[in-house]
Amino acid sequence: MPALALPWGSFPRLTAAAIFDILIVAVIIYYFLHLIQGTRAIQMLLGVGLVVVFYYASRWGRLETVQWLLTNVLPYFVFALIVVFQAEIRRALARMGQNPFWRHFSAQQPTESYDDVILAASYLAQNRTGALMVIERDMGLKTYVESGVGLDALLSYDLLISIFRPESPLHDGAAIIQRDRVAAAACFLPLSLNPVLSTQLGTRHRAAIGVTEETDAVTVVISEQTGLISLCLGGTIEIGLSPERLADRLAELLQGPRPRVGWPSPSAVAGAATESSPPASSGPSSEDGAR
Repeated sequence: MPALALPWGSFPRLTAAAIFDILIVAVIIYYFLHLIQGTRAIQMLLGVGLVVVFYYASRWGRLETVQWLLTNVLPYFVFALIVVFQAEIRRALARMGQNPFWRHFSAQQPTESYDDVILAASYLAQNRTGALMVIERDMGLKTYVESGVGLDALLSYDLLISIFRPESPLHDGAAIIQRDRVAAAACFLPLSLNPVLSTQLGTRHRAAIGVTEETDAVTVVISEQTGLISLCLGGTIEIGLSPERLADRLAELLQGPRPRVGWPSPSAVAGAATESSPPASSGPSSEDGAR
C-alpha cells in the first residue's frame, strides 16, 4: 500500500520572523482580554462576535438579503466599537504609558511619604468630616485640576483640615495632591458606573473609585456618616483602614518609606475601623456626596 503523501509543501515555511509575529499578536490578544475581563465590555464583545458569526453563517446559507444588510452595517461597527470601548481604550493607552521604560518621561514622581495626608485623614475620621484626597502618580491629572479651584500650595496637615471643614467653600469636592503640593480643591471627578459596587456607597466614594478607573491615582476618602477611612486604587476600594494601615498602604503604593508620625488620638479611628462595612441606607446621602 503506497504511503500517504502529505502536502507539506502547501504550508508556508515557519521562520523566526513568523514566530515573532505570532507571539506579538498572542500577547496583544491576551492583554486585551485581560483588560476587559470583569467589565461590561466583555458582554458587548461577545455580542459583536455573534454578529460576525451570523454574517458568515448567512454567506454559507446563501441568505442574500441578510448578507447584504450585514455587509452594509458591519463597517460602521468599527466606529461603534470606538465609542463603546472608549474608556477601555483610554485605560489601555494609559497603562502602556506606565511601562518602566516611559516612566522617565512622566510628569510626576512619587514623594517619599505623605505624613500630612495620614494625619489629616486620622483627624477627619475622628470628627466624621467627609473628605476626598486624590494623590497623583505617573498619570497627570490636569483635566481634573482645571475643574476645581487652583491652589498650588505646599501640602500640609493644616491646609487639608482647612479645605475639608464643613464651613469651607472648598470642602464639597476633591483635593488633588501633586507630589508635595495641593494643586487644586473642590474638583469634579467622574463617578464610577460599576454595577458591582455596593449601593451603600455614596457619591463621594463612587467619585473616589471613578477617578482610579480612569487613571493610576490613589484616593483617600473619609466617610461623613461612619468616619471610616477608605483607599481606592485601580477601580477597587479598601474600607475601614486604620491610620497605621493607611500609612503602610501609601508607603507600598508610592514607593516610599513608612511614615513615622504620631497619630492624634487614634483610638476613635481604630474603633471605627472594626466595623465591617458602612451602615445600610436607602441611597447615597447628600451629606456624603462629592461634586
